[in-house]
Parts: sequence; structure tokens; C-alpha cells
Amino acid sequence: MIVLDTDHMSILERRGTPASAFLLSRLAGLSLEEEVVTTIITYEEQMRGWMAYLARTRSVPQQIEAYQRLIRHVENYRHVVVVPFDEPAGVEYQRLRRARIRIGTMDLKIAAIVLSRNGLLLSRNLADFGRVPGLQVENWT
Repeated sequence: MIVLDTDHMSILERRGTPASAFLLSRLAGLSLEEEVVTTIITYEEQMRGWMAYLARTRSVPQQIEAYQRLIRHVENYRHVVVVPFDEPAGVEYQRLRRARIRIGTMDLKIAAIVLSRNGLLLSRNLADFGRVPGLQVENWT
């Protein structure tokens, strides 16, 4: 299982950039057995960002543009499985918290989900996720 972190999901939404082209080519090269997913935590992070972005729009043209971009965001999520923060992830999260891993709460939850499923996390945040023992993390951008 390959898990896309929030930054990799955001990159996929920016089609036409060198980073998205490179990431898409890497993903296209995967075998059919490899499942590419994201987490409910990533969805939460992105939706919080969207709500803040929409709240900052003032003019109708800004709102139209924002909602058009939000539709592209929704379309992106229609093509990827979103894995939950479930009981096994919750147990792993509590273990990581007891270990006092010094990363943000949301990143720790993402790490717990990935560890509970023995997955590979794709993220540009190698510094923080590299602090999590046993977590496999790579940057594909």
C-alpha cells in the first residue's frame, strides 16, 4: 500500500507542474497490485485549508474561482481510496504518543495509519516523518 500524504495530494491537484508530472509518472509505473491511497487525516487537513480559503474570498469572481478549484479538489478525491483512522491506527497512534515522537498531531496520526497497514508513505516532509521508527517514507516529487 502506498499512502499519499497531504503534500503529495496537493501536488496532484496542480496538474501541469513539473512536480505533478514527475509524481504521476512514478505512480503510473507501479504494478497493478500496488494500491495507492490517502488518509482521512489528509482529507481533513485539506478541507480545513479549503474552508479557510473560501472564507477569505470577498468578491463574486474570487468565489467563483475558489469553488471551481474546490470542484477539482473533489474530483481528485473521487479517484483515490481514503483509508480511515480506525482501531488499529488508534492503537498505533497511542503507542507513538507514549514514545514522545516530536512531530505534529496530524502527522503522527498519518504515520499511525501507515504503520498499522505496513504501507509506504509518500511525503516531502522527510524530516518529521523520519523521526517515526519503522515508518517507510519517500519523496516522489
